[in-house]
Amino acid sequence: MAGQTIWYGLSSIAARFLNYLLTPYLTAKLLGPAYGEMTIIYSALPFLNVIFTYGLETAYFRYVQKKEHEEDVYNTATVSLIVSTISLTTLMIISRFAFAHLIRMEKYPEFITWSAFIIAFDSLSALAFAKLRYEGRPRKFAFIRIAGILVNIAFTYFFLSVCPKIQEHHPDSVLLYFYNKNLGVGYVLIANLIQSIFTFVLLWKEFFSFKWKFNGRLWKQIMIYSMPLIVAGFGGMINETFDRIMLAWWSTAPTENAVKMEVGTYGACYKLSILITLFIQAFRMGAEPFFFKQAQGENPQRIYARVMKFFVITICVMFLLVALFLDIWKHFIQNPVMWTGLKVVPILLLANMFLGIYYNLSIWYKLSNKTMAGAWITISGALLTIIINYAFIPAYGYMACAWATFFCYGSMMVISFIWGQKEYPVPYAWKKLVAYIVIVVLLYFGYLLFAKIGFNAWTDRGFALLLTLLFVIFVLNVERKEFQRLPFIGKYLTPKMV
Repeated sequence: MAGQTIWYGLSSIAARFLNYLLTPYLTAKLLGPAYGEMTIIYSALPFLNVIFTYGLETAYFRYVQKKEHEEDVYNTATVSLIVSTISLTTLMIISRFAFAHLIRMEKYPEFITWSAFIIAFDSLSALAFAKLRYEGRPRKFAFIRIAGILVNIAFTYFFLSVCPKIQEHHPDSVLLYFYNKNLGVGYVLIANLIQSIFTFVLLWKEFFSFKWKFNGRLWKQIMIYSMPLIVAGFGGMINETFDRIMLAWWSTAPTENAVKMEVGTYGACYKLSILITLFIQAFRMGAEPFFFKQAQGENPQRIYARVMKFFVITICVMFLLVALFLDIWKHFIQNPVMWTGLKVVPILLLANMFLGIYYNLSIWYKLSNKTMAGAWITISGALLTIIINYAFIPAYGYMACAWATFFCYGSMMVISFIWGQKEYPVPYAWKKLVAYIVIVVLLYFGYLLFAKIGFNAWTDRGFALLLTLLFVIFVLNVERKEFQRLPFIGKYLTPKMV
């Protein structure tokens, strides 16, 4: 599990971290309302990604394990993906004005066109990436992911920084013939589109390794398995990103620019849960193929329980590293006006911890072919998100969004645990894991009480570091036997740490 997460997960962390590095730059380059526009657009894209890929990645890992399907599954899934991507992209471009109106981007229908092509190329790349993961080719996987992000960063900088300087000093330059300095967010999308095309070109060999063979019977099985994943994925996007769009709909800020500023502030502060979200992304990349392969062995439930334990310990430490050092992390946002939203960060950190635990728990319905259960769980969370946001955004703004995310992921985690233990029992040490989460929350409140005394920033940071180290030492003692079984950690542990 660690090996899978390191190879595939860390490359995803590196790629996504490089992408996150754009946040300080973009919050400095784009004014609050413009950053809010970008936040709204990138909140809508994940919904389209769920529709365009319709659970084929997970279905691929599920069916490629069966020897009788090993050759047909990639061919069938790829043919299906090509046909659906062309159809959906065409439909989206035809309906671009309606889409633009839906997300309050009526002035920029071209943004929808560019977004359609971004999603199209990303969708076509998805199965090729899955193939690399299944075949155990981490170096190429990592190279393509990171190279794509570097291309995105380079072109974003070129459009937002280099071109304005050229325009200022060389207004007659041929380079500026098609440049529009007022396009702003549009150039962020164009840079993203260039990245998507570049990534697809690098995956050309993997993508076109399929044959134009379509197994109708297998495709029906894949669709029966993956259709509930679309519902679950769509509900998941409501829980994960739709709150920004709902904030734009239901905010009572006095002007349109004020609404977009509020959305931008919430979107920027949401990204301060970077450590936990990046680790969850890395974990998911390594966990999905790992869990399916372990299911073929003896007593996989015991392995799943151990993975959960190490996962919870890791995200607890990450919670402390972000929540206790928020006065440092806030400089990640270059626009100080947006620091007013920092109070949502601890709430969102806990929410994302619940989400990560839910991803661990979700293995029960994926292994037992009961993916509709995942759809129902996610739908329940999505309904809770919509209800809380609709009821409280007019009065509390983005704070309502943060608490809606917290209760949504918390309820999904609890429902999945209770349901899963009945259908596919796994011996999770749940009492101990709940205790760890409660302890880090209490440490956070202890830090807040200490910070109110008002010594100075360095004293606060020293106390934060002390609390973090005490938690780590405490866990190493409680889980001493578990850690001693790990070859890369156990040899450094003494029989008693304190």
